[in-house]
Amino acid sequence: MRGLTGEGSAWPPGSIQAVSTALAVFTALALLVSACGAGGTGARDEGPAHADSVAGAAATPSAAPSKTPDTVNAVKLVKDDPEVSPEVKHELKPCVADEYPVDVSYGKLTGGSADDVVVNVLTCGDAVGVGSYVYREQDGSYKNVFKAEEPPVYAEIDRGDLVVTKQVYDKGDPVSSPSGENVITYRWTSGRFAEKYRTHNDYGKVVGDSASPVPAS
Repeated sequence: MRGLTGEGSAWPPGSIQAVSTALAVFTALALLVSACGAGGTGARDEGPAHADSVAGAAATPSAAPSKTPDTVNAVKLVKDDPEVSPEVKHELKPCVADEYPVDVSYGKLTGGSADDVVVNVLTCGDAVGVGSYVYREQDGSYKNVFKAEEPPVYAEIDRGDLVVTKQVYDKGDPVSSPSGENVITYRWTSGRFAEKYRTHNDYGKVVGDSASPVPAS
């Protein structure tokens, strides 16, 4: 619209007034249409956009959220569990102040009404997993339904399955450098965890300087 009012306009005399009149009429018509649609009874409330919004709302399921447990005292859970070995309970001690070496995760594993609890007990110094456990809520308390206590071991929830990783050491391997790992996938079947898949991964070895070729002098 700058060309209508700027200097050096090429519009013929009287054309600016005609354009202004046309704009005024257009604005009045726009306000009239807007006022008609604001009443809520016109065709605007029944058009495709309204139908799409209803369809979208109907397509979204209103599933009730699962019952998620309150934060579990994992340390007490493990220490009070008769299924946990004395060796693991001995390792379960504060590393710094009141900080215990435990990893805790919640998720659906056993199909119960509440999320299951996975607890990994680690060592303080090098964070090696010494015990992995799954607890299932039953009648207001938690029952141990899985344990693995062959270190190093670590358990995780993966899309509804329990995945347990066990690192493998060859003779002479330091704790920080295992030779490989076994990854075992368990699935809750007929009231217990059954092994479904097992894979083995070998870790690569770093080549020392002595293996590098010596350049000719």
